[in-house]
Amino acid sequence: MGDSCLSLYETLTYAVGVAGNLFAFVLFVSPLPTFRRICQNKSTEQFSGLPYVYSLLNCLIVLWYGLPWVSQGVILVVTVNSVGALFHLSYSTIFIVFSENSKRFKMVGLLLAVFCIFALIIYVSLEFFHGSERQNFVGYLSIASLISMCASPLFIINLVIRTKSVEFMPFYLSLATFLMSISFFTYGMLLHDFFIYLPNGVGAVLGVVQLLLYAYYSRRSSDISRLPLLVSN
Repeated sequence: MGDSCLSLYETLTYAVGVAGNLFAFVLFVSPLPTFRRICQNKSTEQFSGLPYVYSLLNCLIVLWYGLPWVSQGVILVVTVNSVGALFHLSYSTIFIVFSENSKRFKMVGLLLAVFCIFALIIYVSLEFFHGSERQNFVGYLSIASLISMCASPLFIINLVIRTKSVEFMPFYLSLATFLMSISFFTYGMLLHDFFIYLPNGVGAVLGVVQLLLYAYYSRRSSDISRLPLLVSN
């Protein structure tokens, strides 16, 4: 009986981790239309490459947290952040190729800084920390990195409230963000891993806020659009 309960618990943990990976993949491929446009126009126009460089650093830090030198039993954190790092490295590279010289040099400098910071984190964590201390050191760095990533949804939330429009907050992207966060929150809770469930819990709350705002302002917009029809009748 005990073995079957353990097996069910492990299966559930694995299932929510895989679900988190799938929802994260949706987020990773969401910038593809932007980069298709960049490649077609051979110009980065007014787009910024900073979010992709910062996301790369975030993926690398959390990837390092999930590896056996730091943590045990969180392989699905490794898989999702490995894929995320590859996507964001590709986006950053495309951005460098099609940027003007001034932007190109800045992006190359930022990319080199990301790799230097990541190398420094690896060196410090291996040289000066051991066992649970190492996990805590890298874990708190990953929390800081993930929570700072929440600044992006906050900007979108602020924009929606100011403009009273959901034009710049695609529903399926907000839904995927929420589902990914809630999946990894559950994954972290099942593993009793504070460094996984805390930042993803914050992400899930912000995801709920985005979905509620979408429901409110999209309904408000549809009500306003019906007003002329009601008046004419």
